[in-house]
Amino acid sequence: MALVPSSSPLIAEVDMGTDYSAPTVRATVVQASTVFYDTPATLDKAERLLAEAAGYGAQLVVFPEAFVGGYPRGSNFGVVIGNRTAKGKEDFRKYHAAAIDVPGPEVDRLAAMAGKYKVFLVMGVIERDGYTLYCTVLFFDSQGCYLGKHRKMMPTALERIIWGFGDGSTIPVFETPIGKIGAAICWENKMPLLRTAMYAKGIEIYCAPTADSRDLWQASMTHIALEGGCFVLSANQFCRRKDYPPPPEYAFAGEEPAPDSVVCAGGSVIISPSGTILAGPNYDGEALISADLDLGEIARAKFDFDVVGHYSRPEVLSLIVRDHPATPVSFTSASAKTDREVSHKP
Repeated sequence: MALVPSSSPLIAEVDMGTDYSAPTVRATVVQASTVFYDTPATLDKAERLLAEAAGYGAQLVVFPEAFVGGYPRGSNFGVVIGNRTAKGKEDFRKYHAAAIDVPGPEVDRLAAMAGKYKVFLVMGVIERDGYTLYCTVLFFDSQGCYLGKHRKMMPTALERIIWGFGDGSTIPVFETPIGKIGAAICWENKMPLLRTAMYAKGIEIYCAPTADSRDLWQASMTHIALEGGCFVLSANQFCRRKDYPPPPEYAFAGEEPAPDSVVCAGGSVIISPSGTILAGPNYDGEALISADLDLGEIARAKFDFDVVGHYSRPEVLSLIVRDHPATPVSFTSASAKTDREVSHKP
């Protein structure tokens, strides 16, 4: 599959000028669909896309929400209040089987891809942790090292029946040679306290993988760029009904769309800290969408407004972030217990 014909590159890009006092980073957001229920094929597709982006000079590549594992658009997993259907439970079993362990062999392959093509990689996945699934973003550096992950803190609406909730231990911002990189997923971008925590960590390249293709999403992305004084890179899937398995294997709730119907229209976009749209939004199909990011624009924007700096009022308004893992069960080792018992003997 060639998303970008060599004779006429489908890459929307903006050269942000010739200010050589600050580095320029070529960033690409991928707008493409998952191969649903087929994780090996999805990883093959991801590598083809990554190779194309690297061929056009990308240093950072951002994939959509749930690209590996799939966003189960249209499915309700047979759930009504008080009941789950047998087919819905089987749908979850298949979805669980398509998810990946972190760490795991698929993570190793993604790391190898990042190293092979010398790019920083931000990848949306469905993470399997035992029998709970998480909508997660994984981060890799250009040397092929896995940096860490962000788990979506608040799944939206019916997403909550299939995904667990992240906690404060997975909201990282990674300091890299191309800038400080972090991510928030889809509607958690609307959570002002989460955004504030990321701003406080100094985020410069704010990745926003999403499944929201509405025009209104663009307003949120522009606001975040202006509020945070950061570049915003939003990647969404473009997919048609036929990109999902046919019925009855995979059923859309309500009226079944025609095979060629667009069920997610994309809208991937790159926005500067001044609110300028650098590339996109694209609603035309699968594409690689790129722009050159002049990191000097961050300082120019924050001169006007630094939300956690000179424009903050900590004596009036402050935020506490509980950034430790929230675990339901804690174990005390038998040896430690024995040591305590021995030390307390008379």
